[in-house]
Amino acid sequence: MKSGIHPEYVESRIICACGNIIETRSTMPEIHIEICSSCHPFFTGKQKLVDTAGRVEKFRAKYGLADSHSGAAVDEAEPAETEAEEAEATADA
Repeated sequence: MKSGIHPEYVESRIICACGNIIETRSTMPEIHIEICSSCHPFFTGKQKLVDTAGRVEKFRAKYGLADSHSGAAVDEAEPAETEAEEAEATADA
């Protein structure tokens, strides 16, 4: 191994935006990150859904799935209209 060409391997602190600090070793003494295993939704189980125009609620109502925020089941909704019924309704209007 040649001398003088390798970076120094030192004690390092990884600091997350959530405030979590991880001690390890690296060539950099301090590393700042935006997300870590303590605050990432995959590891914490806190999933955030971005809803555009009520699509998530519409899907949950259509298939009778439980609401993830309250833990209660969504009331049974009427079955979704078929394409023929939708076309007939738009033709009448």
